Amino acid sequence: MVSPRPSSDYATFREYFQKAKHIVVMTGAGCSAESGIPTFRGAGGFWRTYRAQDLASPNAFADNPSLVWEFYSHRREVAASKEPNKAHIAIAECEARLARQGRAVVVITQNIDELHRRAGSLKVLEIHGSLYKTRCTKCGIILSNYKNPIVPALAGRGSPDPNAKGDRIPVEDLPRCGECSALTRPDVVWFGEPLCPDTLMEIEKHLEKCDLYLVVGTSSVVYPAAAFRPYDSKVPTAEFNLEDTPATSRFHFHFKGPAGETLPKAIERHPSEPN
Repeated sequence: MVSPRPSSDYATFREYFQKAKHIVVMTGAGCSAESGIPTFRGAGGFWRTYRAQDLASPNAFADNPSLVWEFYSHRREVAASKEPNKAHIAIAECEARLARQGRAVVVITQNIDELHRRAGSLKVLEIHGSLYKTRCTKCGIILSNYKNPIVPALAGRGSPDPNAKGDRIPVEDLPRCGECSALTRPDVVWFGEPLCPDTLMEIEKHLEKCDLYLVVGTSSVVYPAAAFRPYDSKVPTAEFNLEDTPATSRFHFHFKGPAGETLPKAIERHPSEPN
């Protein structure tokens, strides 16, 4: 049973860590924020005069695909300019190290910046999609695209300046499908859209096997991520966050501070591991 006040004792946590065979790591915006990725939340969380939810929706795209693509072009450029931080790297190094021991580390991330992949993580489930994939609005094909800008018409567009002005980019000049030439959209989950069923099935599979669950840089209270918990209620759980969250009391462990400082210390090589 989870105590009212979680432990912050690294030594005790490390005892569970060294025994774990299938570790699941859930990461949120706070993890990427340490790399300088904007969260678009709270005070100042605007792009120009828009909130993220004003643009991240099917209705917004239908109404003004140029504006939505400018927003995502800006986000792609910002993410491409940032580097994985110590938390991303610690997770990737842990996965590679434990894989040689027949142990698994799986990342479930709410982030769409692919910083986990750039850090070297191989088992990454992106529940909200990726900034670097497009989905055709006609044939549905999903393709990776790492060009910045993704099309010439978006060069110099996407400035977050509230005073930025510009005519709508003609639809024919926005990103098009390489298969059928129809308009494409970012392959991300927008407000009001369901998560990918295949991704959810994969998540459920790993949560069933999970014997250590880590939550990094997210409050764990926003659905659907709030619903992701190990099947076995006895599985040790740990929260890594800058501050207490409404869910903190539900965890066995809570490590307060930047994840780039707390997480590497928690999941570094254990003395019992082979060289």
